[in-house]
Amino acid sequence: MDDRNSPAVRRRDLLGLSTAALAGAVSVTVSRGLPGAPALAAVPGPHAAPHEQEAEVTPPEDLMREHGVLKRILLVYREGIRRVEGGESAPAQPVNAAARIIRGFIEDYHEHLEEQYVFPRLRAAGRLTGTVSVLQLQHRRGRALTGRILAATGRSGTSAAHARRALVADMAAFIRMYEPHEAREDTVIFPAFREVVPAKEFLELAERFEDEEHRRFGRRGFEGIVDQVADIEKALGIYDLSQFTPTR
Repeated sequence: MDDRNSPAVRRRDLLGLSTAALAGAVSVTVSRGLPGAPALAAVPGPHAAPHEQEAEVTPPEDLMREHGVLKRILLVYREGIRRVEGGESAPAQPVNAAARIIRGFIEDYHEHLEEQYVFPRLRAAGRLTGTVSVLQLQHRRGRALTGRILAATGRSGTSAAHARRALVADMAAFIRMYEPHEAREDTVIFPAFREVVPAKEFLELAERFEDEEHRRFGRRGFEGIVDQVADIEKALGIYDLSQFTPTR
């Protein structure tokens, strides 16, 4: 596969946006399972305590932390909107990198898991079927918006006023849809999913989600994607968490 078309945005694709990554970082695979079930044996790292084990990660927790990546991308889009509306040029390169993470990690991976495993189980159980239909429609609308954002920021076409307005409108529409979208999934869909899936299958799904994550995104998986988002935030000057604290 051509690296430039890979769903995971490579650090070098940021072309100067990345800060230096920590060298030699070692990731330990997180054991996943059902709360209360026997913990899967964790392979200790070189500095791990003799009996140290990693915390288990359930499928809903996995999906919800991936929503954290989405929330951080929405902040990138908000910063792009702020700059354009403030008379600055569109930050095309960082926004394009962010949209590529949306396409590869959120749409092609995260939403694929929801559509393959979560939504069908709720439909089969007769639970929240109307909400599921809306969420799937929003997935399709989101892909259309992402396609336009990628096209607008992947060429030197955002200098024209009408192109900037169109980009701002698409990013704003994406934010407006996905804020309630992910909130509804976190508070309604995922708890219902947990209720309809038997414990043994829940544990098996946790392993399947983890395998798919590492198959698509390599050994560091989720952690590597978070690093990519942090690089984009640093390039835009929005990485420092303290800047979002009210002064009084």
